Amino acid sequence: MKEITDKFRKADENNRMLSAYRPLPPETLKSLREYYRVGLTYTSNALEGNSLTESETKVVIEDGLTIEGKPLRDHYEAVGHAKAYDYVYQITEKEGLTEEDILNLHRLFYQQIDAEKAGHYRNVKVYISGSRYAVAAVSKIPTEMQKLVKWYNANEKKLHPIELAATLHQRFVFIHPFVDGNGRVARLLMNLALLRNGFTIAIIPAILRHEYIYSLETAHTRPEVFTDFIADRVIATQLDLLRLMRDDDTVNDTVNDTVKSDMSALSKTEQKVLAAIGSFPDYSYEKLAEFCHLSRPTIARTIKTLQSREYICRVGSDKTGHWEVVKKEDKA
Repeated sequence: MKEITDKFRKADENNRMLSAYRPLPPETLKSLREYYRVGLTYTSNALEGNSLTESETKVVIEDGLTIEGKPLRDHYEAVGHAKAYDYVYQITEKEGLTEEDILNLHRLFYQQIDAEKAGHYRNVKVYISGSRYAVAAVSKIPTEMQKLVKWYNANEKKLHPIELAATLHQRFVFIHPFVDGNGRVARLLMNLALLRNGFTIAIIPAILRHEYIYSLETAHTRPEVFTDFIADRVIATQLDLLRLMRDDDTVNDTVNDTVKSDMSALSKTEQKVLAAIGSFPDYSYEKLAEFCHLSRPTIARTIKTLQSREYICRVGSDKTGHWEVVKKEDKA
């Protein structure tokens, strides 16, 4: 649990750094919401096999156009998810969570796909391919959903926002109350919990689908595995947002005081790798390469440069140690 607690602290620290940019101008808030509207819709649908690319998703939900050669259902999923995403923001400031909130999310997402089943609990038995665990029986869904809502409302102010969001997602999926669309509703609920508690949303890219499914399956016996996975995704999304903010000429440079030296002295690649190491000091070169979308040789070369310039140092052995970002006060 210590590793998860450390990640909670890192996420809290990132949140404080993001808070340095607030309040944001209304135009900036609007553009950020639209940015994640496309990003979350694309990634959440892609996890379920939707064939639309991110740019195609943007065209479908913002311009109302169809993409030649792509299934009509994929278009409906994009439009429906975008509507459900908008609803999340409508109820962010609302007190408590209700079953009606959850039913509305599913109704908005599923309306064009199957109007009769949209916003209604399933009345048939379903099986999850690849899982050894059964979901809730049809007769138990109403009771289990009532328990879930009661649990959330009792724990919203008690648990760390990441643990709250991850557990809400996990418990909802284990119930599997709808005939389809459960994963997307679960991720929307997870992000609702994060937003309500002052965090940014968490993006789960399709490239991490295997890790995502594995951590959910493992959570049946070890829930901390899924919480750890979601903590990583929260931190990664925070870092992406911080990079977006830092690229803005109006950025508040005091945010960069967490590292020992002026970040402007680093290239964008070096900044990206440094930020990743700050959040994931135990990551291997391969994991850093995947996270930063860079090649392994580039990661190795960049780390060597950062180390030689004393931005980072190695603590412990190559196999069991970790990287550490050097603070300003450490160099003074």
